[in-house]
Amino acid sequence: MERQRRRRILIVDDDGAVQVSLALLLKQSGFDAVCADSPQQAIAQLQAGPVDLVLQDMNFSLQTSGEEGLDLLARVKGLQPGLPVLLMTAWGSISLAVRGVKAGAANFFTKPWDNGQLVALVEATLDLAAPASVPKPTRRALDAQCDFSAIVGEHPKLLKVLETIAQVARTRAPVLILGESGTGKELVADAIHRNSPRAGKPIVKINMGAVTSSLFESEMFGHVRGAFTDARSDRKGHVAAADGGTLFLDEIGELQRGDQVKLLRVLQDQRYQPVGASTSLQADLRVVSATNRELAELVASGEFREDLFYRLNLITIRLPPLRERRSDIALLARQIAESVAQGYGLGEVVLAPDALDWLTNQPWPGNIRQLKQTLERALLLAGKQHLGQADFLAASAVDEGSAHHRPGMDGMTLEQVERHMIEQALQQHAGNISRMARALGLSRTALYRRLERHGLGADLREE
Repeated sequence: MERQRRRRILIVDDDGAVQVSLALLLKQSGFDAVCADSPQQAIAQLQAGPVDLVLQDMNFSLQTSGEEGLDLLARVKGLQPGLPVLLMTAWGSISLAVRGVKAGAANFFTKPWDNGQLVALVEATLDLAAPASVPKPTRRALDAQCDFSAIVGEHPKLLKVLETIAQVARTRAPVLILGESGTGKELVADAIHRNSPRAGKPIVKINMGAVTSSLFESEMFGHVRGAFTDARSDRKGHVAAADGGTLFLDEIGELQRGDQVKLLRVLQDQRYQPVGASTSLQADLRVVSATNRELAELVASGEFREDLFYRLNLITIRLPPLRERRSDIALLARQIAESVAQGYGLGEVVLAPDALDWLTNQPWPGNIRQLKQTLERALLLAGKQHLGQADFLAASAVDEGSAHHRPGMDGMTLEQVERHMIEQALQQHAGNISRMARALGLSRTALYRRLERHGLGADLREE
């Protein structure tokens, strides 16, 4: 039997001490390591023999802009598009690392690194990287592997997301889902749970931005009778409710820093202690978190704990915004229209070609959520089953008011624009705080802060 080749990792850094440290760590972990001092040597190593992963610094001279690193990343991806690259950076250059990830890097790690965390990241990255000889899976092939029925689309960027879900769903590895508001992060979390061995147990979903710091421990860990004034009986928290299943921490970037350490303890050893209890309890759970903020940048600014960040993002899934998968808009529009029509008892709805063209060419800053709202409004206002572009334009005019009556944005400050948007949402959703938050792409906590700052929202209601 042919002996399996040890996976080969290329280390690119102009610091000899970094090369030696990384090479030793990798060899102790069962990998072969080769080193390069410069981008030129790195390209030569790639052309000389097979490489399975690249660990690459972002600077190779006195210049510290990171442009050299981004240029090398582009050259590596040009030579071998499927080769995973992990970028090395300092916390002060996180924004640069994020640019690199958006440009095609698999992930990044910081100097100095934690040996255990880095080896886990290397192993996870290699496990997710398909060999160059393996063809990219089609949507049909992915659907044969897993249940992706709730996720619509065939764009290559979406297929990459589905492929990652298929690879990690059966593990218990923590997953961090990144993406703009309205891109479908909750659908991805549902798909991970639905295709995991935990599917028979609940997925417990928590909006972290809506959990106040004073109630955090009681909400997350529960409490025993008498723990505080209103604790008239024992109460099970979210962690206990997710035992055996999945804990989905939505808007994790909104979690207060003081509460982050409390969550970290649970993630480290899966033990928690209800408020007022004298002993800790064990919970078997898989954690999936999501945010529309760049969590790494929050770490760099001191708003988010570095150790918690590494606990959450062993596997990172970055959802593309709708503007980057325009070929899926027609598919999404048809599916949403059918669902909305069924929900309102409108019968079969047909979207004309000019309507689909118009929808495809819109900017959609609110992504799928905004697309759904636009379709729902047009269907209800048109009052017919065959919709063309004119029906969507008419619905938009009704919603926004005529041009000469609608307040313009020219000359307005950012603060004035924000107030104007919130006032529109207040009127449109009749003060319903949950619907307003969803429409504006904010957490409830963030929306409350803005309402208070602008002196708005005297007639708010919860439902």
